Amino acid sequence: MKNILKRLKYPCALILFAFAISACDDWFDDDDDDHDDTKNIGRTFAKGLDTPWEMQFAPDGSLFLSQRPGIISIVDASGNAKPWLRLDSVVEEVGESGLFGIALDPDYQSNHYVYFGYTYASQISPIELTNKIVRYKNDDGKPVFDKVLLDNIRGNHLHNVGAFEFGPDEMLYVTVGEVFAPALAQDKSSLNGKILRMTRDGGVPDDNPIAGSYIFSLGHRNPQGLAFQPGTGNLFSTEHGPSEQQGCCMDEINLIQAGHNYGWPLIRGSQQQAGLETPVYHSGDTTTWAPTGGIFLVHGEWKGSMLFTGLRGQALYRVVFKSDDATQIDKVERYLYRALGRLRNVAEGPDGKIYVAVSNQDGRGDPLTIDDRIVVFDQKEVRQYAD
Repeated sequence: MKNILKRLKYPCALILFAFAISACDDWFDDDDDDHDDTKNIGRTFAKGLDTPWEMQFAPDGSLFLSQRPGIISIVDASGNAKPWLRLDSVVEEVGESGLFGIALDPDYQSNHYVYFGYTYASQISPIELTNKIVRYKNDDGKPVFDKVLLDNIRGNHLHNVGAFEFGPDEMLYVTVGEVFAPALAQDKSSLNGKILRMTRDGGVPDDNPIAGSYIFSLGHRNPQGLAFQPGTGNLFSTEHGPSEQQGCCMDEINLIQAGHNYGWPLIRGSQQQAGLETPVYHSGDTTTWAPTGGIFLVHGEWKGSMLFTGLRGQALYRVVFKSDDATQIDKVERYLYRALGRLRNVAEGPDGKIYVAVSNQDGRGDPLTIDDRIVVFDQKEVRQYAD
């Protein structure tokens, strides 16, 4: 029954359950002319997924994949996705809450630690959503709980825990949204609207900018991607700009620096104010990316570029940096526009190919029966779909 209720996010589930089977056939639009080309774009690597969130390749080439309803799968080289851990009885997928980012320990090959975050119900009636960050061990293919690194992060049906990324300093960086309560982004007593930095055991690093606090940077609305630039170690984030009654567009790419304040909700877009950081680049006041996961490429012609995906933007974006200043962006190019639907994340495989997670079953998409899935391209193939 719980899984049925969760599917209330889909329009066809609003129909009486007795008619749901036939009605839900219309939810998948394989006959829509707009999708004729999508079946021939790239190569479907894995299919039958449900709202994939983040992908991490292990040293042996297998792919760890988190899915928002509460499942972590391991995908082998042939694209077979096998559930590794099921927490769907614990994870609360309410609106945009659920199971989110995932990261493998820098020493994964020896300790097999896997880190991730999820939303759960800390109170049932009335429901209260809370986020936690945990560590498991992959014991010869079996998940073994290790420890809770951080708990009691305020949750909501919007803007919860997001991306996970280990830095060159081997510290764990985690994005946390402001749960659609803008004032929290400026509140240093709250972890919401922040980028956090912690040790692998969940401790507060001695050199964090605020003594005794996990906060690395503040003033964020809904940061969804983290990526460290090879060579410089610079940390960049992708972040959702205002929406609904707050305004529109102005999605951000930020250069994250320790202790800096990125301005939400005091400034947005190109606005400036003393003590607040303006994004390195934003989407403008008429364009929405809804940016998600970001990576820096280390292979091929695009080596050194940053890629990120867009949900509402329905595209893969390439960030090209200025040749004389690795902190400044020359341009942002768009690829695969509306070719696959809503794109949640991107990863570069050990084979140098680009793996794109399609997220059309997140309640806002227009899925094919094959969705959700991971589609793989080489760089030359992606360039054929420039906008």
